[in-house]
Amino acid sequence: MATIASTVQTVADAKLLRFALKQDAMGSGANGVVYVVAAAIFGEMFGFPAAFLYPIGAFLVVFAAALFLLASRPTVSTAAVVVVMAVNIAWVAASVELLVAGWFPLTGLGTALVIAQAVVVAGFTALQFAGLRKTG
Repeated sequence: MATIASTVQTVADAKLLRFALKQDAMGSGANGVVYVVAAAIFGEMFGFPAAFLYPIGAFLVVFAAALFLLASRPTVSTAAVVVVMAVNIAWVAASVELLVAGWFPLTGLGTALVIAQAVVVAGFTALQFAGLRKTG
């Protein structure tokens, strides 16, 4: 198994990794803004309380900003990317738990949204991992 350096030194070396981080940032940021701006509407459509969507949306906006910052740095910290991947894995696990435990009375659209987001986040994580391996 390839070892992963503590930082990725050049922009060219980290092309896939930076792409994965930026895609994650755009998706997270877009979701976050929509959740904050339209929490009541989305809550009703998907079966989430608006009070749940506001802090999730705020977190996603901050997370997206951190991802853009990380992707734009001259060197990409491997440790920071590992933290990002851990947060993404926690998101996927929480999505599964949300569905299995039935935390909220989700609509069919809400269930589809949770599943779709978990799949997309897992995909971002896989791309980030591949980017780290490619640079290592």
